[in-house]
This record gives sequence, C-alpha cells and structure tokens, in this order.
Amino acid sequence: MRVVFMGTPEAAVPTLARCLADGHEVVAVWTQPDRPAGRGGKLRPSPVKEFAVSHGIAVHQPDKIKTPDAAALFASHQADVAVVVAYGRILPPAFLRAPRCGCINVHFSLLPKYRGAAPVNWAIIRGERETGVTTMLMDEGLDTGPILLQRATPIGEEETAPELMARLAEMGADLLSETLRRLDQLEPQPQSEAEATFAPLLKREDGLIDWTASAAAIERRVRGLQPWPTAFTSFRDHRLIIWRARPEAMAKTRGQPGEIVEATGDRLVVACGQETALRLIEVQPEGRRRMSARDLINGARITIGERLG
Repeated sequence: MRVVFMGTPEAAVPTLARCLADGHEVVAVWTQPDRPAGRGGKLRPSPVKEFAVSHGIAVHQPDKIKTPDAAALFASHQADVAVVVAYGRILPPAFLRAPRCGCINVHFSLLPKYRGAAPVNWAIIRGERETGVTTMLMDEGLDTGPILLQRATPIGEEETAPELMARLAEMGADLLSETLRRLDQLEPQPQSEAEATFAPLLKREDGLIDWTASAAAIERRVRGLQPWPTAFTSFRDHRLIIWRARPEAMAKTRGQPGEIVEATGDRLVVACGQETALRLIEVQPEGRRRMSARDLINGARITIGERLG
C-alpha cells in the first residue's frame, strides 16, 4: 500500500519501521517541526524525522496544517492510507478524506477509555490494571472514530509510564500491521460514548504531590508522571523529585501528611493521608543527580519530624 506516515515521538517509530518491514511504500512522513532542546536551545528533530531521514523518506514539517497549501501537499501523495501515531495535531477534514482508505490512528489505550493526549500516564495514575492499543478509523472528533482492532495488556505493579509506553509502542506496531493486512475484511465498530473517559494533556502542576492523598495514589503518580512533569514536592524550600517509591504497610502511621516518620539506613518514610505511608526509594534534589534515599538521608542529615511539601 502507498502509506503516508504521521507521527512525532519515539513511541511512533516502531510502527513506521513496521510499515517498511511489511513492504508498504511509505511515500512521505509528516512530523512536528524541530524544537529547541537542551541547555543551548539547539533545534532537535523528532525521533520520527531522524528515522525517516536515515531511511531516505521524504519528510514534511509544516507549522500549520489547516491551510490550503498543506491540504494540497497531503493530497498530492495519492496515498492508499495515512497511518497516524501521536502526530500531535488534530487532522482537518480535507486530510481525513484524502487517502483512498482514510486515516488510521494507533492509539495507546483501549478506546473509548482514555481519549486524549496522555492515555498511558492517566491509566497508571488512575489505577487501571489493564490497558492496550487500538487501531481506529479517524473522524473529525478527538479519538472518537470507529474501532478496527484492539489488543489488551496488564499494567505491571511497578511499571512506569515510559516502560509501559515502550511495550505499547511495539504492540501498536504489530496491531497496525495486522490492521493493514486485514483492512478489506474489517468492519469498523462505533465507540460507546457512555463508556468514554479522557486523558488530558499533562500540566506541570499535575506533578505537585498532595500528601493528604493515600500512599497508593501518590505512588501511582510517581510512576505515571514520568518522564514529565514528574511527581515533585518541596523539602527545605527546594524542589525534590520522587522517582521511585513504594506504599508502606504500617499498623498506624505516626505524624501528619508530609511528615517524615522514619529516616534510617535506606528507609525514608513519609506519612500520607488515610493513615498510610510512602517509602521513598529514589529521589532527586533540585540541581543534583538522581540518588537513593540512603544517599539523601546521609547527605542532608534528615531527621524525623521534618516536613515535605
């Protein structure tokens, strides 16, 4: 098939690679414009662009796609199908109509659950035990199009959002391969609006830890808010990122939410809401490297009764 691929982050690369491996003719790749990155602010291409360039595929990076010129360029590819994986823009109607078989999205959730920009993160934060990938025939709504295929997978008890995303990216590549192979036989199924949930774009303030929440809820945010904005708090008037933590079984938590109730050896335990406690395992003080709780205890000379937040 003649394929236009639209995607931007690392999670989209396995599907693009699979399209090539399956023998499809990828006639063009559309991806977001290069963005400043690092301390120097040097422009950095997206992972999808880097892969496409290394394989000799034409790349297009328009700043805006809701223009007549962009629509004409997209239509000029005369594609059989457009494959869309985390492109980062909602496609206008002219784009949806251009490919002969429409535009197929690989979405990292079991739609209609977790429509939106951050489905992997919110599935972890909200305590889902299972998630998956969906291929969907795109329409003008936000992840509302009819479903083609789905595949489910359990979420590991200690799995972070980047770890889960890496697994789902490979699953998505496999599912897209099967979808294109069976496209003529598949009957798109409408989504149930009554079962729809949403996964909005993450904001920096989402990472601020509320120590009155339960330890389990905070630990899910620690895993779900990686790699950005991360789960963070304040300690001695400086930002402290929590990278790894574990709810601690305690008969009765001593101290108020946010209060350090144990700081010995490698055990740094903080009181949380609902008479629960969270053991911090890996942290990162502001302006410093990631470190173990033991190193923080020893280096900062933490004492019981100090407060986080």
